[in-house]
Amino acid sequence: MKLEPEYIEKLAKIITDNGLTEISMEDGEQAITIRKDLPEVMLTSAPSAPMQQSVAQPVVNAQETIEQKQDAPKGKAITSPMVGTFYTASAPDAAPFVEIGSEIAVGDVVCIIEAMKLMNEIKSEQAGKVVQICVKNGDPVEFGQVLMYVE
Repeated sequence: MKLEPEYIEKLAKIITDNGLTEISMEDGEQAITIRKDLPEVMLTSAPSAPMQQSVAQPVVNAQETIEQKQDAPKGKAITSPMVGTFYTASAPDAAPFVEIGSEIAVGDVVCIIEAMKLMNEIKSEQAGKVVQICVKNGDPVEFGQVLMYVE
């Protein structure tokens, strides 16, 4: 592997063409990792749905609205930066990276998302306590889907 500009550009093109966020190559003593940072807006918002015709909405009882607000998750959402399969641990017999109540710091691995046979570590962009995990181990996830909430 030669770390020439043309080779690096080819790797960057692979990332762009395949919708990846990171690619790592290793050859003996040489290694390279190319990472595409996504804008904060893309990481925290779900893809917008197409416009649909308006449908009459049922009248909602005020008590139901209050209960829904009380059940709403608190804290900041950690969302999936890609489509893949969510895993709570590095191996089936390993302890989960985080559980409800776990204290995490910025940069801590909180889960793994498998995409195209690659295991992608998802790191926290905020410090705090995990208050809710929204996905079960082994479930498929979409881009922008909330994985967990940190308070």
